[in-house]
Amino acid sequence: MRRTSAVLLLLLAACQREPASDAGPVRGGVAASGLEQAAIASGAIADAAAISPFGLFQRDHEAGRDALCVIPGKGGALRFGLEANFGEEQSCRGQGQARRTGDKLILSFSGGDRCIVVAQYDGDQVALPGVVDMACADLCEGRGTLEGVSFPRIANDAASALRARGRGGDPLCEPQ
Repeated sequence: MRRTSAVLLLLLAACQREPASDAGPVRGGVAASGLEQAAIASGAIADAAAISPFGLFQRDHEAGRDALCVIPGKGGALRFGLEANFGEEQSCRGQGQARRTGDKLILSFSGGDRCIVVAQYDGDQVALPGVVDMACADLCEGRGTLEGVSFPRIANDAASALRARGRGGDPLCEPQ
């Protein structure tokens, strides 16, 4: 009887354990799946949490060019400038400060209405969401909008970002 009670007690204790999680370690506030961790460990994909956002992100298309530069600012802050073109007299342009949080870049535009955009950052690309705050409309001319614009990385250094120019020839990111 005692042996049976001991076995039942052990089985009951085993049932009380917390189930094992299939999520891997937490990277930048986001739990990485086991498959993602294996791909990072094997070198099949880059670990976005380890890739600095400094550099130039740019895409050429039929209506023009979309460009985003990210450079270091004072006290470890990030600074950025962007321009998105949608054809003649339809574009968006702005500058400000950025903050990285996990796989996100929080872009706070300088200026009156305080446009803030939370962009997705995966190390190779910065993608703006499909819906942005109405305060961001002041950054755009014509029917231009920042909604859904993406910027693939073309350079990963601040010097390239500082050389980036907008449509009018002026720098996207100004040195401090």
